[in-house]
Amino acid sequence: MAAAARARLKPGKGQKEDLCETHEECLKLFCEEDGETICWVCEKSRNHKSHTVVPIEEAAQEYKVKLQGALDPLRKELQEVLALRSKEKKKTTEWQGKVKNKREMIAGEFNKLHTLLREEEQLLLQSLEEEERETLQRLRENVTKLSQQSSSLQQLITEIEEKCQQPVAELLKDVKSTLSRSENVKLQEAEAVSTDLKNVYKISLDMREALKRFGVDVTLDPDTANPHLVLSEDRKRVSDRDTPQDLPNRPQRFDPCALVLGAEGFAGGRRYWEVGVGDKTRWILGVCRESVSREEWVTHTPEDGYWAVRLWYGGYEALTDPLTPMPVSVRPGRVGIFLDYEAGEVSFYNVTDRSHLFTFTDVSGTLRPYFCPGYSAGGENTAPLIICPVPAPAGGNLGP
Repeated sequence: MAAAARARLKPGKGQKEDLCETHEECLKLFCEEDGETICWVCEKSRNHKSHTVVPIEEAAQEYKVKLQGALDPLRKELQEVLALRSKEKKKTTEWQGKVKNKREMIAGEFNKLHTLLREEEQLLLQSLEEEERETLQRLRENVTKLSQQSSSLQQLITEIEEKCQQPVAELLKDVKSTLSRSENVKLQEAEAVSTDLKNVYKISLDMREALKRFGVDVTLDPDTANPHLVLSEDRKRVSDRDTPQDLPNRPQRFDPCALVLGAEGFAGGRRYWEVGVGDKTRWILGVCRESVSREEWVTHTPEDGYWAVRLWYGGYEALTDPLTPMPVSVRPGRVGIFLDYEAGEVSFYNVTDRSHLFTFTDVSGTLRPYFCPGYSAGGENTAPLIICPVPAPAGGNLGP
């Protein structure tokens, strides 16, 4: 194989030429097999004698075409790589956003739980202090009464002992009265006071247990129910029917939206209620402002005065704009709703596995619970939404 060529100045000339290092001749040819430029002497040499040799201009043109042809696939691949990189960067940003939101949610829920537990601690201590005060008062009253009896008995004993030491005439004086008083002495038993603690002071780190003391009895308002909705007599259940009922036309009634409101509005305090959703395939639950429109289709988003979550076509979502998917590992059979009016929050919980679903902030206005059982076309999704009683907390109903 010929030695590699290099560029250098030909003696006596100021012009730069490519010369063969071996033969000092111009490199005018290109060897296809070795992929290198050679001179005419190299071509005749044994190293290149049987090789395909072409002029360098022809070789350059041929390879220029090939290089141009290689550019389009490379550019296309570059675009694909850039698109993939952009996609991964977007996924990274979205993932970081999800982690940030989850971190804030966890911090918020634990802060809420800590606040509720601190309040629960104060209520339990107040209840215990009241029970201590009442029981101690009764025990001390018993001690006082027994002390008075003891003093009276001691006085009578002393009187009788002195009577026995008196002369005959003195001893017999009023002796019957003294004996009568001693015979009529009756022990006054102390009032039975139990020293067992009345209340069960159970401490729980369960959010639902902490929320139970804010339980409220929610009932449905039939005057707001869309004609397609059927309410139970106790106003605790609502289901959808294919054909509308003939109901009085009231300004507070929802039409066309298949909604019904809770009978009571909330403009302060904390309220907690639970709704059984069972195996329903569609439902919407939440709160809305008293002032929402009843006569037009709405998006059920905070912009329209609604703060709600739903199950719709197999997906659990918070009705934000845009929608926020809610990852659910265990299908909720019952949903807990906690309104903290002063904090401006409404939170939703999966009662089945006691997990947090979503929290809305900036909630305001006179609010009412609202319910949408979802349409039941073709006999599907006919089961009702059920407002469930909230059991009393384990430590007793201490009050909000």
